[in-house]
Amino acid sequence: MSVASKKAQQLARRFFQLSLVDGAVSAERVSGVLEYVEKSRPANPLAVLKAYHRLIAAEIARSSAVVEHAGELPATLLADIAASLSKSRGRPITATERTNPSLIAGLRVRLGDDVYETSVASQLATLRSAV
Repeated sequence: MSVASKKAQQLARRFFQLSLVDGAVSAERVSGVLEYVEKSRPANPLAVLKAYHRLIAAEIARSSAVVEHAGELPATLLADIAASLSKSRGRPITATERTNPSLIAGLRVRLGDDVYETSVASQLATLRSAV
């Protein structure tokens, strides 16, 4: 990694830290960082913005759970999943739902790189590979 690239990464990390409020990404702060970059034009702004974008996107993914389900999802279940994940992770987690008929039954919860699955399709795939 070149010196310029390392400096761009370091600046992106500083901008990222400035964009957090109580451990969550603040849209207002992100807007402020982007205005600053536009006005001050740091060295290698494209590399800085690409690195900053990756950090922000990863943080948003870590705080946003996608709950996939095959059938009806009880209204309180989504809130219960978000509350449970928030408690276990020690930060606010929001949950959104997505219908996925290929699961047959059960749930798949994606939070960043983590996947929690209790679907029938997953169990059938496990049985298929064991046979």
